[in-house]
Order: sequence, then structure tokens, then C-alpha cells
Amino acid sequence: MAGRESGKRVMCVRNLQDYFRTSIDDVVARQQVDIDPHAAHYVVNMLTLFSRSDELYEDHGDHYGLRPLALMLADAADAESTEHRNQLLQRIGDVALFVAGFFASSLEKKAVDVDYYIHMGGNAYGSLSEEVRGTFRGNAIAGVYYELAMKFQVLVDVLNEISAGPRSGAENLVRTFELWRKTGSRRAESLLREQGVVPFPDKRHRH
Repeated sequence: MAGRESGKRVMCVRNLQDYFRTSIDDVVARQQVDIDPHAAHYVVNMLTLFSRSDELYEDHGDHYGLRPLALMLADAADAESTEHRNQLLQRIGDVALFVAGFFASSLEKKAVDVDYYIHMGGNAYGSLSEEVRGTFRGNAIAGVYYELAMKFQVLVDVLNEISAGPRSGAENLVRTFELWRKTGSRRAESLLREQGVVPFPDKRHRH
């Protein structure tokens, strides 16, 4: 029974924020990637916030869930104020990072795959970084948004490792190859090499 329970990967934690902080620090060290501490702290707070479904999902009356990123981007373009536009850009980046980091496998059969979320999220954070520069608060946070934009793929890899269950079998191998082919993920490449698959470099990878 104990072995059965352990296979479910369920654990109790006293402080969710501390759990995410420790998990990110451990994976960053294991993957040997460079992420600014302020950006890592931002991601920890975002994960802690989105652990509450009412913060992640939106209630639109007849629909409860995530608004498509393209529609959120359209809302940002039509925003009546800079502040509202920036809030929407931030949410696009946050939702894209959360979904690509923790639910990448669920996107496999969807109309848009994880590379779309990486593209949209990175661009949203990049635009937000430019938008807030020049303001008192913006000068302090613009660098964090820029780091999130530039390291979006790296952060997705970090969150993928935190959320990943045991990987085995041909299906997972094919999925990992597809992830590497579409995004250039360093983590996906490492997993392929562990299985004896040496991916051929693709000049189309731009993340």
C-alpha cells in the first residue's frame, strides 16, 4: 500500500511558497541555468497565487475557465488605459508560463501547442518590460519582466521538471522529441540524450 501511495506523488507541505521556492532553486541548480533571483521570486509568487483556482480561472457567467491568450491580447490592444493594458499583458505572461510549465502535455492534442504559449508569454513579458520603463515603479520591475521574457523557455523547462512524473515508454519519447523540435528546450534535449537519442540541431529554434 505504501508503494502504491508513493506512486501518486502527493505530498503535504506547510508553506506552499517555501515549497515552490525550494523546488525552483533545486531545479535551477540541477539544470545549471542562470536565472535572476528577482525573476525567480516573481515566479514563486505567481505559482503560489495560481495555486488558488479562483486566481487562475475567470468567471464569465456562462463560462468558467481560462480566456484564450489571443483574446487576452486583443483585450490588451483595446485597453482604455496604460495601466489596464499592462495588467492584461502581465496576465498573458503569467498564464502562459503557468500552463506551459505545468500542463504542457495536455496541450499535445489542442489547436495550439506549448510553443505557442512560449511565444505569446515571452512576447507579453517583453512588451510589458518596454511599457513600464521610465516610471518610478517601472524602473524597478522592468528588468524582472525583461528577464522573464528572455528566459521564458528556461523557466518553462524548470517548471516542467518540477511538475514531471515518471517518464517512460515510446509515447513519452516521441512527445519529448516533439517538444524539443518545436521549442529547442534544453531539458527536452537532455532527456532525449539520456534515452540514447541525439537530436539534430534545428536553426528554426529561436527560444
